[in-house]
Formats: sequence, C-alpha cells, structure tokens
Amino acid sequence: MPGSLSVATPNTAGVAIGAIILLGVPGAGKGTQARRIADRYRIPAISTGDMFREAIQADSALGRQVRQYLYSGELVPDDLVTAMVAARLERPDCRAGFILDGFPRTLPQTDWLYRYLDRAGRQPLPGPIVISLSVGYNELYRRLSGRRYCPVCHRNYNLFTQPPRQPGRCDLDGAELLQRKDDQPDVVRERLAAYERQTLPLLEAFRQRGKVFEVPGGEDVDHVSAGIFAILDGRRQGA
Repeated sequence: MPGSLSVATPNTAGVAIGAIILLGVPGAGKGTQARRIADRYRIPAISTGDMFREAIQADSALGRQVRQYLYSGELVPDDLVTAMVAARLERPDCRAGFILDGFPRTLPQTDWLYRYLDRAGRQPLPGPIVISLSVGYNELYRRLSGRRYCPVCHRNYNLFTQPPRQPGRCDLDGAELLQRKDDQPDVVRERLAAYERQTLPLLEAFRQRGKVFEVPGGEDVDHVSAGIFAILDGRRQGA
C-alpha cells in the first residue's frame, strides 16, 4: 500500500484537476477510493492518517505528540496537522492536483486550506471539489472494529468482510494479524463521536464555498469508484 509520503507520477494529461477533498467518517472507505483516484488521474493521494502512523513508527518528537491524541481517539491539534500537510503540498507532484484523505477535519483547518490554495502559486488550479462518502453507523462500526493488518507485508483484512483464510493469520506470510489501537471498540466509539462533533459542520462550510457531491459509500467498492470518476471526469471536461 502506498504511503502518504510517496511521490506520484506527475499528471501528463494536460488538465489540472485541482484539489479533491474526501470527507467521511472513519471507515467510510476514503483510503481505498483515494488510491483509486490517484491511479486513474495520476495525482498523489495524501493521507494524514498515514502521516501520523509513519511519525509514530519513527518515534520522532512529532510522532510522540501525535500518539497521545490518536490513541485516545482525540483529533490531533490543527497546528500539527497543517504543518505536515503544508510540507507535503509543496512537492512538485501536487502541481496538477492532489487528493486529501482525512484533511481538513475542523473549521480552522478548512480556513487554513483555502488560504493556502489562494496563494499566487495555486491560482491556476481549479477550486477544491469535495466528495462526501456516506455510510450508516452500524456498518461503520463493523468495518472499523473488524479491521486487522499484517505487520510484515502490511496487507489489510476485515474479520467480517475480508477475513483471512486461517483465523488470525496473514494469507501471504502467516504472520499474526494485529489490530491498530485506534480501531479498538472503545476508541472507535470516540472517533465516531468526535467526527460528528467537529467534522460534520465542514459539509455546510464547503457547500457555502464550492461544490460538494454526496456519494453513497456503503455500496460495492467498484460502484462507489464509478460514481466518483463520473464526477471528476465531468470536472475535467468543464462540466
């Protein structure tokens, strides 16, 4: 799985697609759809969740700050998040556009993003387009609490929807599957509550500033992708 800091092949199609913002509660499928969008349009998918995990694994000073918030189910403070995102957006592969998965999550982060995109160097890009993935609470809880990953090959599983052939073991290397601390049931409940308190108001803020498209995220993954691609292809064609 590509990490948040990987550099995508620059878009050579001649059309600047701009910023694509994926919204949705934890477990809505933002990461999967971000990777599919990145492959189709040759722009980078930038995941703050991946950034956080990489910082924690590196045991950096930033990682230690992030850990205390992430493992308790709280949102990471805005100043830490925006600093990480700003550094990533300055890379050359973001010139034609990029996908933001997990950012912004608060109104101050939203204000910061629009100020950033309004800078002179970002003027040629179209304004941000927001795609909101909607999934029911029960389905989300099942997706999150059932997630497991292999610490060796990093393949992902779900005990309910994509279980391993041998319970608790990776299909590829037989390693014992692990559950991320932020996917444990008590943390999942707090993550969903935090999203409703602090992130849902972003939808209204985005509606006042530009285009917001609602896409049902509980359907088949390919069907969800097709809906997103139709929206983005319309943008590229000037619709």
